[in-house]
Amino acid sequence: MIHAEKLIYEYDKRDEEGNIIGAERAIDGVDIDVPQGSFVAILGHNGSGKSTLAKHMNAILVPTGGTMWVDGRDTKDPAELWNVRQTAGMVFQNPDNQIIGTVVEEDVGFGPENLGVPTDEIWQRVEESLKAVGMLERRKDSPNKLSGGQKQRVAIAGVLAMEPKCIVLDEPTAMLDPNGRKEVIRAVEELRKKKNVTVILITHYMEEVIDADQVFVMDGGHIVMHGTPREIFSRVDELKSYRMDVPQVTMLAENLRNRGLDLPGGILRREELVEALCQLR
Repeated sequence: MIHAEKLIYEYDKRDEEGNIIGAERAIDGVDIDVPQGSFVAILGHNGSGKSTLAKHMNAILVPTGGTMWVDGRDTKDPAELWNVRQTAGMVFQNPDNQIIGTVVEEDVGFGPENLGVPTDEIWQRVEESLKAVGMLERRKDSPNKLSGGQKQRVAIAGVLAMEPKCIVLDEPTAMLDPNGRKEVIRAVEELRKKKNVTVILITHYMEEVIDADQVFVMDGGHIVMHGTPREIFSRVDELKSYRMDVPQVTMLAENLRNRGLDLPGGILRREELVEALCQLR
């Protein structure tokens, strides 16, 4: 679904008068491969290049060097722009930047309407999309009446109504409280299971990536770690060297291991830790 080879992206550096004085490399030789229907997480601290990489998956940005393919289409090809954007939908950090309708169902129907989808099918898609994210009962409400987590679910429904094969979520829970974060991640995971949609999650919340099929860690525009969540979170010291945290339960298990307890590495869930502790003698 998503494939990048030796991807490079450079921003122009400008002085106070707007003159170009050089280039800043935000992505430097990135290779990435995301199979259809998988759940992939991309982690990194601020400035690591993860959001810049996300914008390449929807052709908001095009590579300075190397190539990004979305469902076999080269994002640098202007003739493929709309196909790429129909294939990969984006959900951004602030849902208010994506919600334009005064009624929830009208907002969700805006995307397919612009794609020229017949009216009857639009309403069918609106209903299915709102049902998929658990917001069908709020379809007649104004978005202003919704919580942050509910707004983000409506934004996801709006992307889903356009029937993309892939959804790229760029820090979708950064502005939400813990309950809102859980709501959104649960909705996305159920969506993937029901519709076989490829999900790419850009985040810095470690707990959100526990169920991912694979995790990429970025630093300085490079992919510096790649593996399953268990493989990644078993390398606590290496993660810390890239200014990344680990899930609290993983950190607790690591501290207990350092105190001499015979625990496995890469514990991701509280239940796993309890089970491992119960097996100690």
